[in-house]
Amino acid sequence: MINVIAVVIAIASVLASLAHVGYLALLNNAANKRAGGAPVAEYVRSRWAVAGGTTAASLLAWLFTAGGGFMDILAIVIAAGSGAVATKALQSTQARYRSGG
Repeated sequence: MINVIAVVIAIASVLASLAHVGYLALLNNAANKRAGGAPVAEYVRSRWAVAGGTTAASLLAWLFTAGGGFMDILAIVIAAGSGAVATKALQSTQARYRSGG
């Protein structure tokens, strides 16, 4: 039962991390297409390390779910942490560049 919980948390963490990577990619693409987008592109470049790190950690946690026992607990801790960091980073980036009303 704990393995199923660990797998679900790891998958959710991977999805959160990939959402952050995808948002940064879209933002970078838009910034590179328009004049005056250099500050946004620079910000995106500074955020790639966080996005890559959280994605790697969440994928590692998903890999740990194959171990069972203690590895499941470790996977839950790593996945929850990386998912929380990825979600917070995505929210802060969205808040910074939210437009419209």
